[in-house]
Amino acid sequence: MSEQLRLSAPVVMGVEGLCADELRRAGFADVTAEDGRVFFAGDLTEAARANLWLRTAERVQILLGRFPAGSFEELFEGVRALPLEALIPADGAFPVKGHSVKSRLVSVPDCQRIIKKAAAVRLGGVYGRNELPETGARYQLHFTLIRDVCSLYLDTSGEPLHKRGYRAESTLAPISETLAAAMVMMSRRRGDRPMIDPMCGSGTIAVEAALMAGNRAPGLARRFALERFAGFDRAAFARLKTEARESETAFEGEIFASDVDPEAAELARSNAEKAGVGDRILVSVGDLRQVRYPDSGVVITNPPYGERIGDRDESRRLFAFLGRVTAARELGAVIISPDTELEKAFGRKADKKRKIYNGMIRCDLYCFRPNRLLKKA
Repeated sequence: MSEQLRLSAPVVMGVEGLCADELRRAGFADVTAEDGRVFFAGDLTEAARANLWLRTAERVQILLGRFPAGSFEELFEGVRALPLEALIPADGAFPVKGHSVKSRLVSVPDCQRIIKKAAAVRLGGVYGRNELPETGARYQLHFTLIRDVCSLYLDTSGEPLHKRGYRAESTLAPISETLAAAMVMMSRRRGDRPMIDPMCGSGTIAVEAALMAGNRAPGLARRFALERFAGFDRAAFARLKTEARESETAFEGEIFASDVDPEAAELARSNAEKAGVGDRILVSVGDLRQVRYPDSGVVITNPPYGERIGDRDESRRLFAFLGRVTAARELGAVIISPDTELEKAFGRKADKKRKIYNGMIRCDLYCFRPNRLLKKA
């Protein structure tokens, strides 16, 4: 299918700019960002390419339409007016899910029921069917109702894009693969520069850094919902996957991962092996104050979030240690934390800071560029 579509990549709040940069670098057209998502243009094959390559997006969706919906009647008529048959065939299954924010229509189950009914009326009328079998491929509809405006999307990803396929298990409160990739991007790390995560947990940040340094497509080992869509060009997608494999590169920069918990370190090793980068990451066991830090490069880490006062005090001692380590070397740092006193403990203001959510926890993403005062001395 070569018809141009309005595609959408929902993202973690705070990551919109990084995802938009990804899309532009990859050559996608008409890229624009709004809160929580980035829009771009392309056909189904381009949607497949986005699924294959995007590191910071949670999904790739097709925007079917956007319209005012302050009442159930407006919601029904708005959905019924959309040309759903352009993408959903007569036997397609079309479940509905979504959410409502600051809108008069607050009942999500009622909105799901109305949208489902309107879609069935539209498709039934087009295909001349009183009842639709829904025995074919799954065409997941997703709605957002924000301030009485409904946006209806068709999901092309299936499982969320952070499910790369390498992390079957994880430690408590892990960071998602997409947010880990965003941290690596924010660090501006080059593939020939050392990187260390001294509190690596399940190793997600190190694995994402290795995948990025080797130019490995993050979605190469998994399947996507659109592969079952009617009219999808499977031969073109096979070529995209072949090109992705052929574009992988070697890299020279060392990647270190360490954790004080031996089980976490072993899990990091296992996940790196599953991701195909086990030979590119050196995993060790030890307290971050005992780790051997490189003379240059970047520290990227997701430290434990202490809730009790004693935990917070210990976290700040760790931040202070990292501040001293990076100041004494040509080391930058990217740290995610909900602690508003992190900069004070670290010893200097971050060069860049983004508000972000790690799961349901409101955090800041702090980026400290390498301290270059020593070179000037």
